[in-house]
Amino acid sequence: MKNITKKPHFLNVTEQMIPQRIDNFLISYIKLISKNKIYKLLRKGNIRVNKKRTPPKYKLKIGDKIRIPPIKEKYIFNINKIFKKKCIKKCIIDKKILKNIIFEDEYLIIINKPSGIAVHGGSGISTGIIEKFRVLRPLCKNLELVHRLDKETSGVLIMSKKRSTLNFLHEQIKNNKIKKKYVALVHGQWPNSINTINLPLLKKKWNTNKSKKKVCVHDLGKPSETHFIVKKRFKNNTTLLYIYPITGRTHQIRVHTSYMKLPIVFDNRYGSKELDKKIKNRNGPFRLLLHAKEIQFIHPKNQKITILSAPLDKEFKNYLKNCKTTKKNRGKNGSTKK
Repeated sequence: MKNITKKPHFLNVTEQMIPQRIDNFLISYIKLISKNKIYKLLRKGNIRVNKKRTPPKYKLKIGDKIRIPPIKEKYIFNINKIFKKKCIKKCIIDKKILKNIIFEDEYLIIINKPSGIAVHGGSGISTGIIEKFRVLRPLCKNLELVHRLDKETSGVLIMSKKRSTLNFLHEQIKNNKIKKKYVALVHGQWPNSINTINLPLLKKKWNTNKSKKKVCVHDLGKPSETHFIVKKRFKNNTTLLYIYPITGRTHQIRVHTSYMKLPIVFDNRYGSKELDKKIKNRNGPFRLLLHAKEIQFIHPKNQKITILSAPLDKEFKNYLKNCKTTKKNRGKNGSTKK
């Protein structure tokens, strides 16, 4: 956490700071400033790189010189106050989230993220998983998210403790070496013939609200590929799937299933309220039935393949228990694949 003075100060970009984006660097460098404030400073040109205005997506290079403007002490004090009241108190109450850790060493913290908790603050959310763990693990000065999960999605989430670890894992993501397995309950009877969906995805404005975007299948979108295996079929006209995203686009699984008219159960953004009403019971669940069950990656220390799994929560499990299976509850490819 850096102290901000009344005068501008300058940073020379070193090897440890690359190849991350300027916005991500600033968010971790000035920890008590909100994301919105940082984006505003970038947009107005108050934060500059090499004396020039810089977009948030700019990737830092060795030799770049970052100018950080003076920030009023009153603002710092107010942020501290908010941080103490809203974040620290919540984190003390939420120490039970430490029980969700499924793996931890000097390089990584890997948790089974509960549904309903955002991975980071922003867009009206004061704190997320990463902010909570920065308070619960104060000695981890470089704690960062390696990847993200939707707020409504539960399951495996990786955080890195070192900048070198973050770069190492991001390189694996870039080269598609990190493998993920999801479990989802979708409406309808998923056809055995559909084991791969390869449709480009594009982010578009959601209605007239410029701050929110919705992902859709579009010819101008980015290539997106998802693999599916039917695990079980239920009499309430739903199907349990094992899902393997090959690419990692925003809301990829949710959009691909929705496009096939077989949306994930209780998906408030891409799903079907009419179909949800037919199968919802008074006891719930009221969460998106999508779970990141397993992740496979190369560990930065021993360079060995590491596979970690996160169990379904009680809400998801109980709902599946109440679903009656059909006689032919498995697809042709009933066994899991990697």
